[in-house]
Parts: sequence; C-alpha cells; structure tokens
Amino acid sequence: MNKGLLGFFSIFIALLVGALYYTDTIQSPFISALNSVKTNYHNSIEFVQKTINEHFFQARHITELENKLQKYENNHLVMQQLASEINDLFQENHSSLKTDPKVQLVRTISYQKFADLNRIWLEVPDYNSSRVYGLTYKELVAGIVISQNGRALGLLNKDIKSSYAVYVGDTKAPGIAHGNSAENLIVKFIPAWFSIKEGDEVVTSGLDEIFFKGLKVGTVVSVTKSQGYQDAVIEPYYKANNPNYFHMIKKIK
Repeated sequence: MNKGLLGFFSIFIALLVGALYYTDTIQSPFISALNSVKTNYHNSIEFVQKTINEHFFQARHITELENKLQKYENNHLVMQQLASEINDLFQENHSSLKTDPKVQLVRTISYQKFADLNRIWLEVPDYNSSRVYGLTYKELVAGIVISQNGRALGLLNKDIKSSYAVYVGDTKAPGIAHGNSAENLIVKFIPAWFSIKEGDEVVTSGLDEIFFKGLKVGTVVSVTKSQGYQDAVIEPYYKANNPNYFHMIKKIK
C-alpha cells in the first residue's frame, strides 16, 4: 500500500471516529446497537454464572436465598403495614396526602464513554424519560438518572451534573449536593446561620422529589463561608468501582 492511500485511510478513519464521538445523530444508532449487544452479553454471562452456581453450590445457595427471602418478605410486610396505617391516618384526618413509594432494580449496561467512569447506561424496563430519578446502591445515594436521547443515563455522585437536595448535620441545614469530577462532593447554598462542622452527616432531604428523605450521602470534610452562604466538602459513602445493579427510585410518595 503506497503512502498516499495509507494517508487517505488514516484521515478517513480519524473523521469517522470524530463524527461518532461528537455527533448525536450519527452516534445514536451505533450506541443503540452496541447497547443491545452488551445487554445480550450480560444476559449470557449471568445465565452461565447462574448455571454454574446452581450446579456446584445449589444446596448452600438455596438455603441462603431462602433465609434472605424470609427476611425480605418480613420487612416488606412490615413496610406494607406501616404504609397502610399511615394512609389510614391521612384519610381519618381528611388529608389528601398518601404514601405509595416505588423502587425498581436496574442493571448497568456500560459506561457512556471509556474515559468517564461517572456516567453509565442503564437497562430500565418501561423507562419514562420525562423526569429525573434517584439512584441508590445498598441504601446509599449513588447519583441520579436522566434521559439522554430517550435512554436512561446514570450520573453518579461525582459527575458535575449530578445534583439533589440534602440536609447537613443535626440542625438539618438545607443545601444542594453535586459532584465536581473529583474524589469528594460539594454541598452549596447552605444558609450561613446554620451551624455545621467537620464530621456532620449529610442525608437527602426529599424536597426535590428525587430521593426519599434520610438516605445517606456522606460526611462533611471541610466548610467555607462566602456571601451569606456556606459550602461544605463531602466525603461520599458510595464509592463502588464495579457498579452492576442499582435501585432507581421511581416515586417517593
């Protein structure tokens, strides 16, 4: 192959890669096709792992699952009873309030881009792209879910566009938590008259209708004051590097 032809192919490949990376119109069908392949791959891997586990660890695995199922069923019944009593209390007092939370288990397909570990494509059956959802991992806040070209895109805590309402410390100082593409998170717009300090725990407030109230976010590392507000640097609890499954909060009440 002569140098001219080699140069032509190099330029062509560079233009194609650039177009795929920066152009949503071209990128979208490729992403859909790749996500379909990745979903089938994950299904196949899980089937093989399940078959192996059933063959070699069947008895022990079944016992563990039965114990966990009994625990979850008991907790589910208790929560149902509490929700029923709360709704009855609202009705007795002629209140229009009610509690009917909905949480869905969702699976990670892949990272959106190889160089960005804070954005992941999620497999969400019956996905409604009209709103933002909360994302949790083992009862810890992991990030939020937004729509990207009609598909579910998870923005993990450290992503700069991941934001939600929180309370800081025992005084329940209100603020907005978001990532800054670094190790820790930032909580902004905390009113200056609230007393907060290093070591205070940060939890969700539920006021943004994204998360339930009281889910754990992290702890305060440092506090600064400026123009009537305080900013707090937060060390997050969620630090998983291999996210496979999450729970997505579809409805908080």
